[in-house]
Amino acid sequence: MKAVGVYQYGGPEVLEVVDIPVPEVGPGHIRVRVHAAAVNPSDVLLRKGFTDPYLAGRLTPPYRPGMDAAGTVDEIGPDTTTDLQVGDRVMAIVIPIDPSGGAYAEYIVLDARQVVRAPADSTHAEASTLPMNGLTARHSLDVLGLTEGDWIAVTGAAGAVGGYAVQLAKADGLRVVADAAPADVELVRSLGADEIVDRGEGVADRILEVVPGGVEAVVDAALIGGGVVPAIRPGGQLAVVRGEGEPGTSSLGELGNVTVKSVFVPEYRFAQDKLDGLRALAEEGRLSLRVAQEYPADQAAAAHRRLEAGGVRGRLVLDF
Repeated sequence: MKAVGVYQYGGPEVLEVVDIPVPEVGPGHIRVRVHAAAVNPSDVLLRKGFTDPYLAGRLTPPYRPGMDAAGTVDEIGPDTTTDLQVGDRVMAIVIPIDPSGGAYAEYIVLDARQVVRAPADSTHAEASTLPMNGLTARHSLDVLGLTEGDWIAVTGAAGAVGGYAVQLAKADGLRVVADAAPADVELVRSLGADEIVDRGEGVADRILEVVPGGVEAVVDAALIGGGVVPAIRPGGQLAVVRGEGEPGTSSLGELGNVTVKSVFVPEYRFAQDKLDGLRALAEEGRLSLRVAQEYPADQAAAAHRRLEAGGVRGRLVLDF
């Protein structure tokens, strides 16, 4: 089968199209014929070697990126509890450091709990944008445990995680203040934000202007770190989607009476009810499945270059 992976770490050019055996299906597992795999910043981290401590000695190169897959059920293993059938259109959360490897492959074998039906009437590309980013946003709100009517701020609201965080927060009955560049204001408004402030330096002050006293919590999808902490009321919470010190993060600095909640989406790899809940919201039109551009799988390097250039709204998707 065709797959895309790396034998050595580096720039987009290290991504190779390879031919590897089709994986066999064991008990409790489902083989998915992948038709679309979204391209995420986490894929770039794998390609550059930041996940090597979790890969080396556990999996055999080529290491495959990819945390989202959409396609069809190809085979169901013995003793597997599922209501899916061969041929059903599905989407799945994929963890590249697990034995399955990443989603950049024509076929992938996953624990049945990682696989749910794709939203009705969605394309494979659209469905592939939802699992990882949607579950990251869902996990963020779950760890915060806010009450209906609370104010939450979302940074990076025009991005994939931020956009889903805005929409899920509204579905939870929260009030949302979100940041946006001028070109993204209409997009973020369409996602349901109650208040929109300019993104960039000083965003905390602008949040405080519209929510005096501060918000109950922030989902920091833009990785601003300490720069957004002053916008949180005493006793409030900050949800961080990458660990401090990881690439792209900023120092949290002085937190005062603010509690930091870490969001690690692999903890939701088997949260089938959460993933299926995202499907239902997408079918109701309450979650937007945004595809920025599709690339043939053999143009994965071009997709990575586009992602790293910045400014992508929605997700880039590889077609297999």
